[in-house]
Amino acid sequence: MHHLSKIIACVLLTAACSAHALSSDKDQPIELAADSVDLDEGRGTSVYKGDVDLRQGSMRLLADKVTVQQQGRKPNRIIAVGSVRFTQDSDRGPITARAKKAEYEVNSEVLELTGNASLTQAGDTMKSDRIVYDRVKHKVRAGAAAKGKERVRITIQAPGK
Repeated sequence: MHHLSKIIACVLLTAACSAHALSSDKDQPIELAADSVDLDEGRGTSVYKGDVDLRQGSMRLLADKVTVQQQGRKPNRIIAVGSVRFTQDSDRGPITARAKKAEYEVNSEVLELTGNASLTQAGDTMKSDRIVYDRVKHKVRAGAAAKGKERVRITIQAPGK
């Protein structure tokens, strides 16, 4: 049974990795809307609160609160908390993610999801307390492989569904 679960995990991860996100997304401007904002130019941070909607190309991040950290007027880290939802187009269809917290490193394009995290594409779903999605390397890690504490739960749709 342990061998079978490794095979299933490899199949899902291979499928997730083969779906390349749109490379043009990172070159698009970041657009953000919220109920309120606190800007601290000295520290290079901005905190958006209330029904936050952040977009960059086909990527969309929705959350209760988003903190953007900048270096030299360029965002380098985005932290979202509270009912976090993430979507992005890829060559295999939309990728969707949910979590209590998400951290996105803009330069490395790594999205880290924590707290009831889930990642779905083409009907296949991965769930754990921690999922790390590396857009550049097209890799997904979850559970202990992502320094999580919970087991990974995977659902793979039957072929032709």
